[in-house]
Amino acid sequence: MKQRLQFNTILRFAVLAGDLCLLNALFVLSYHVIDNTILGSMFIHSIPRILVLLNLVYLLCNYNHGIILHHRIVRPDHIVQRALRNTVLHALVFTTLYTLGDFGPLSVRFFVLFYSVFFICLTGYRLAFRTLLKCYRKRGGNTRSVVLVGADENMLELCETMTSDPTYGFRLKGYFAPEPSARYPETLPYLGTPADILPYLKEPGNGVNLLFCGLSSSYSEIISNIITYCENHFIHFFHVPSVRNYLKRRMFFEMMGNVPILSIRQEPLAQPENRLIKRTFDVACSLLFLCTLFPFIYLIVGAAIKLSSPGPVFFKQKRSGLNGREFWCYKFRSMRVNAQSDTLQATLHDPRKTRVGNFLRKSNLDELPQFINVLRGDMSIVGPRPHMLKHTEEYSKLISRYMVRHLVKPGITGWAQVNGFRGETKELWQMEGRVRMDIWYIEHWTFLLDIFILFKTVYNAVKGDKEAY
Repeated sequence: MKQRLQFNTILRFAVLAGDLCLLNALFVLSYHVIDNTILGSMFIHSIPRILVLLNLVYLLCNYNHGIILHHRIVRPDHIVQRALRNTVLHALVFTTLYTLGDFGPLSVRFFVLFYSVFFICLTGYRLAFRTLLKCYRKRGGNTRSVVLVGADENMLELCETMTSDPTYGFRLKGYFAPEPSARYPETLPYLGTPADILPYLKEPGNGVNLLFCGLSSSYSEIISNIITYCENHFIHFFHVPSVRNYLKRRMFFEMMGNVPILSIRQEPLAQPENRLIKRTFDVACSLLFLCTLFPFIYLIVGAAIKLSSPGPVFFKQKRSGLNGREFWCYKFRSMRVNAQSDTLQATLHDPRKTRVGNFLRKSNLDELPQFINVLRGDMSIVGPRPHMLKHTEEYSKLISRYMVRHLVKPGITGWAQVNGFRGETKELWQMEGRVRMDIWYIEHWTFLLDIFILFKTVYNAVKGDKEAY
């Protein structure tokens, strides 16, 4: 146990030491490349104090789960996200303290270049370090001996996960169950019944590090004795709840006070800090657009709409928003005024469309007034597209989990739209695909995902989308 803890400590120290070497080297290099001729000796005089501050801030940024490379199962995107988190947090704290400390002037160009290069190098370094660690574990180093208890679906899937990739470093010694199970791999030894667990653990030389127990509550007395023994002999005990008979999906652990709870969905935008990031971006972008480009677009497009057919420049329609609340959604009017606007979707050769309206819809210019909705707080720039009230009423009865898409604000563009699910929904499977994409977005939201969706939206608009009509 002591050796395992020492290995993880050394591993984290090595990663952090590499991070600091990169940080300091790139900071000094960036100074010599960009601001050396501007600052001269004034900056050199302050650089020891600056580097101390630089390193202390980075240590602070990594204090809470800043390093995750030593974890058994870590996806590459997790490493990239952690590198981005550390870089952004360091940039905010360090530049603030640097300004307040009056260490001397540094250009915005310096900080942009420095942090951009640092993020790229940090990501590459950590991914390379993780690759080396996986190779080491694949060859038998830094492994953990595991015993499984139980034979339900959870335990079988756990076994498959642990044995699917040798670089995770799990070495399964066998399993205990009321009786042998043919569903376990033949290569995994059956070690006995639950009553045989304690005698097995007490045998010298077995060297169990991790024990995963999936027994039901009817074995509570045996489970309690196993926990007590594990606690007193440096064996990590994990309970695997038996819920797969009615919940065959991914779940997430939470604590409400001292009560453990399994939630069926992780919602990043349920966290206040994520909502603040998204809302700040929405307000900044919508204000910038509405105060610069939009007035000119409004004059040109508004005049074209007025000349093409009688009626208002804007078309507004009640749609379903956050938590199912109704709001007025604004668009540039692309159709002649008609009585079916709130009940009938636009089709490819819709006779209600004007010639100007047809261009607006193909180019997505008709959606631009929705930046007003974004500024008002009814919508976000990125999110599930808001549907007509009639569609919400109909599809909520036909499609399972349809209303989940209303757990976040609707958007001008969304994950479903940039993946081909946009425009008219002639068949039910099209709306089912859109809902599935919307729910995936809600469960996997990140700020970078929003940026990617925006770039892909612009790309699709420039390339031309055959579903835009």
